[in-house]
Amino acid sequence: MDRFEGGTADPLHRAVRIREMAAADVEAVSAVRVRGWQHAYRGLMPQAYLDAMSVAADAERRRAWFVRKAPEVSDLVAERDGEVIGWAAVGPARDPDVAPGAGELLALYVAPELIGTGVGRALLAAGTADARAKGFPTLYLWVVRGNTLARRFYARAGFVPDGAEETDEVGGRSIPELRYRRRLAPESASLASAPGSARPGPAPPESAPAEPAPPDSARPAPGEPPRPGS
Repeated sequence: MDRFEGGTADPLHRAVRIREMAAADVEAVSAVRVRGWQHAYRGLMPQAYLDAMSVAADAERRRAWFVRKAPEVSDLVAERDGEVIGWAAVGPARDPDVAPGAGELLALYVAPELIGTGVGRALLAAGTADARAKGFPTLYLWVVRGNTLARRFYARAGFVPDGAEETDEVGGRSIPELRYRRRLAPESASLASAPGSARPGPAPPESAPAEPAPPDSARPAPGEPPRPGS
């Protein structure tokens, strides 16, 4: 099912299609994810760990996870001219300290060369709409503390830190993460603000790059294979 379509005359901002991920997308999603880690976390995580990440190995694990993923998790891909250029996942919140029934943006990745072109915003809009349709009153996410570009992106989208912090071990280094949340308006209220359309409209032109340096969290999402070596 298509979730979003929009673009401009600028070749970097031409139409982006958001649709549900298929098994045939596994390798492309793995490539976006691995390249995203290597781009976003340079200087934040051990370089040897990032250099050792393998698209082929990630795809092999992801393929096995994809066929048995939890049905309540939605995987969405961003596609342009038939090429997968981004991926996001939304599902129930994993943390036991949040209110029952909350949702979580489990992952959001964009091809590094397309950061700042609206792809991430299209994925986030579609993921938020999916969370709202699932009835999640609140959407949470985790972001690496040092990933300032992603933190600004999510803040502009209405997410705020809720005070929770966590540390993950990646390649022998402790990586601090912060939890953000956003309260979602009921779907009826959202539709009332855009008469005649059930889909989010095209994102407004950017005054400055605002895409997240993917991914949003160092933790694997449900349905996502573990990190290499984990």
